Amino acid sequence: MLSRRQTLALAVANSLTLTGGAVRSAENEAAPTVKTSVTFAVPPGACDCHVHVIPDPAKFPFWSGRAYTPPVDPPDRLLALQHALKLDRVVIVTPSVYGTDNAATLDGLRVLGPQRARGVAVIGPDTSAADRDALVKAGIRGIRVNLEQAGVFDPAVSAKALDSAVQQIGSRPWHLQIYSRLSVIAPLKQQLAALPVPVVFDHFAGAQAALGADQPGFGDVLDLVRSGKAWVKLSGAYRASTRAPDYPDVLPLARALVAANPERLVWGSDWPHPDSNPRPDRKPTDLAPAQDIDDGRLLSLLAEWVPNRATRDRILVDNPKRLYDF
Repeated sequence: MLSRRQTLALAVANSLTLTGGAVRSAENEAAPTVKTSVTFAVPPGACDCHVHVIPDPAKFPFWSGRAYTPPVDPPDRLLALQHALKLDRVVIVTPSVYGTDNAATLDGLRVLGPQRARGVAVIGPDTSAADRDALVKAGIRGIRVNLEQAGVFDPAVSAKALDSAVQQIGSRPWHLQIYSRLSVIAPLKQQLAALPVPVVFDHFAGAQAALGADQPGFGDVLDLVRSGKAWVKLSGAYRASTRAPDYPDVLPLARALVAANPERLVWGSDWPHPDSNPRPDRKPTDLAPAQDIDDGRLLSLLAEWVPNRATRDRILVDNPKRLYDF
């Protein structure tokens, strides 16, 4: 008898019908954020390098100090998204709403399995060496330092946080994933270049598309990428731009990164697109609906940013395979 996950995957795989670019049939329900079909041939082994899973909070409770409360989006829905986008691999990142509790991410890794999924964890000063070793065995391949969500904009404070994270990594096969902004990253350029572990910047390294590729700090990121010292996720275009749904002002940023070093780029959807922005009329415990994003269109944008197929396949397949040890 097929498991629930296998049944869902079979239903998704057998029900895709494309009509005028719209995704219809059972896939609309299984992966409702995929509203249009992807406009290019997705290569085998392609990876979404930035997603989150939000299972039942009764089993996986949120952190009391969280800044927002996202809707439930469990691993089954992530698997449906993978099938809808014809992706074979995924990297699950622990979001800030869990603090340093990685149980939800680990559950996602278990459900999707080691052939498909890897993870990025969030750890704290009290995370023991034994716990860190257990994370490695579970499929964790990096740790995330979320300076943006924590409101850490002082480069001196950020420098100490990075040093502490590197010490916790030790000899483990992990990279350091950083979510921050250019005004924090730029002053740390020399420190970042000297770190003994790979550095991965989330979401275009916090660049704002409206300011263009010449904005202060972006050149420092390009230098780090060009030298091979840092990676950048081509993810969260809607975080960099307000010009939905195609975010045309993101194009110069993407092209500049590709020109710098396509071997240090990966792509991510940032599914399920949490609205983590604070609002005066919303308490952290109030439900924050996800942003209205078309994941089919997001993936299609990659073909506009990276029109060369061989380079695009490298970003989707080869680079994630190396970075996440698939």
